[in-house]
Amino acid sequence: MIRTESFELTRERPGGGDRPLVVRGEAYHPNATTSEREATGETGTVVICHGFKGFAHWAFFPYLARQLAESGLRAITFDFSGSGVGSDRENFSALEEFETNTFTQELTDLDEVIAESRRRGWIEGGFGLFGHSRGGGVAILHASNDPDVKVLVTWAAIASTHRWSDEDISQWRAAGYTDIHNSRTGQDMRLGTALLDEVESLGKTKLDVSAAARRIGVPWLIVHGDADETVSVREGERLADLAPGFATLWRVEGGNHGFGASHPVTDAPPTLALVVRGTVGFFAEHLARASV
Repeated sequence: MIRTESFELTRERPGGGDRPLVVRGEAYHPNATTSEREATGETGTVVICHGFKGFAHWAFFPYLARQLAESGLRAITFDFSGSGVGSDRENFSALEEFETNTFTQELTDLDEVIAESRRRGWIEGGFGLFGHSRGGGVAILHASNDPDVKVLVTWAAIASTHRWSDEDISQWRAAGYTDIHNSRTGQDMRLGTALLDEVESLGKTKLDVSAAARRIGVPWLIVHGDADETVSVREGERLADLAPGFATLWRVEGGNHGFGASHPVTDAPPTLALVVRGTVGFFAEHLARASV
């Protein structure tokens, strides 16, 4: 039986403020003992990063985490502190956090989750990293600077942090915010200019996903649906071109941004089941090699 263990991390908000930043998550532990996993060559941990308007309990993330644990790998999922999801881990009730979220905040969240996982003994040495959509971009940025990331898998990942037209930016600046519509919940989620400021100032340096992709030197599976309505498959193709010899592009025929998943996942649709099997197999194979 898969065992889950929850955690909660808090830290001061950059620039001060009354409310701390909070990251909540859980580890999915495999049922097999460590010795049994080592005997079968299945060992290691995978940290999972959700995307924009996503959260750790959304749609396919619990399904993926459980499938990883079933294979003998530990999986760690968490909500970024600026996800907008509240303490119930299900509803967007912390929209003030969503409004001020940035890429660098998410990168720091990921650093904190990895550090906490090491303190708890959930990560020892190298580990695998997974990211979907914007979380894929965050995973690429982190992996490019962390030699302990031994395997990388991204689904529908962004190839650039700059996502807006000049007209969008002009309107955003004039209003001081932009509304992001969540079609699933019907909410309009306000996003302030902090993210825009950051991308304009750091988009060609610290937040340059394409430059980070060139630095990836570990096995990297890039999964992208050719019917992705949110992030074009061309971005997946670009990422693969930037990391020859390390990246493998899996172009999923008919795959959309969520690979057929809806929230919650009860029975995995065929496309989702397919990419999860391939992802779990990729992590199991390459993490086993990394541990030798």
